[in-house]
Amino acid sequence: MCRRFRTAAAVWAAGLSAAAAEPLPQLDLPRTTLTLNGQAAEVQMAAEEASQQIGLMYRRRMPANEGMLFVFDQTAVQCLWMRHTPLPLTAAFIREDGRIASLHDMVPYSTRIHCSPEPVRYALEMNRGWFAGHGIGAGHLVRGLPVFR
Repeated sequence: MCRRFRTAAAVWAAGLSAAAAEPLPQLDLPRTTLTLNGQAAEVQMAAEEASQQIGLMYRRRMPANEGMLFVFDQTAVQCLWMRHTPLPLTAAFIREDGRIASLHDMVPYSTRIHCSPEPVRYALEMNRGWFAGHGIGAGHLVRGLPVFR
């Protein structure tokens, strides 16, 4: 009986250690509201390289109308991936003029690289199906983006 208890305790402790070792998602980034096709989206803004590298990694849940906006330093072909990201997402690559260039459905934990088909200034990640569910596609305007001059 003692051996069984020690084994169970060791397994439980190992589980706690593994859980404690997993990094936490970043939830403290600046927020803003974007409007797409009349639909409001509350988004965190990843404007620094460090916050962009983490993105939505480790996030297990995200409310329906929330997402993450990547604000890149310059307009260029931009790429995203889903490493350590358990949520199924759709990414919108957005031109500097605020129009969506393309949408990409992304698979959780995938290391497949998704790149914009043209130079863009922003990328917006939302729960998979959010854009389609609101009738939003390539060419639609995103309002409320940070403006650069």
